[in-house]
Amino acid sequence: MISCVINGIELHLHTDKSLFSPRGIDKGTLAMLSHVEFRPEQKILDLGCGYGVIGIYAAHIAGAANVTMVDINPLAVSYAKKNAAYHGLDGIRIVKSDGFAQVMEQGFDLILSNPPYHADFSVPKAFIESGFGHLKCGGSMVMVTKRYGWYKNKLTSVFGGVKVIEENGYYIFISQKRKAGRTRESEKPKLSKKLRRKYGHKFF
Repeated sequence: MISCVINGIELHLHTDKSLFSPRGIDKGTLAMLSHVEFRPEQKILDLGCGYGVIGIYAAHIAGAANVTMVDINPLAVSYAKKNAAYHGLDGIRIVKSDGFAQVMEQGFDLILSNPPYHADFSVPKAFIESGFGHLKCGGSMVMVTKRYGWYKNKLTSVFGGVKVIEENGYYIFISQKRKAGRTRESEKPKLSKKLRRKYGHKFF
């Protein structure tokens, strides 16, 4: 079991050596959570939940009944359920799903994901394209990776813009669904001052 405190919330999580980041919570996930404001009653999707860090943390604030967690790996789903139960959060909906395949709900306020960044871009491509349609207007998709250019361009093309924050070698991408349809691709993304200095106009 691993234990940690995130923004005052204490988590104790069972895991397995075959799952992502088994010895401690991934630094990218921690970086992402430090830049997301969760509120009571928000409808939240933890996409690619692993053993459940994001969804279980979010459920402490938004309420278990408002959180959905999915992962393609049945072992991850099993551990996520075990960890949710350990925290008394049995109301979280946790299902095995290849991306959005088993996600029938729409109108999410937040979709959060720490996608695999050592593979090709087919998985995050599907996450982003399907994620847009599952968000409510004003809802946001938040992703964290170690890659910059592809994610910035893809999120901008689908959402019309993206805010990018760099922290400890990770990039946190925040895109908001501003309209019922796709927004204009010509809208420039918002970058932090640190990223503007680092990249300039390289990816514009």
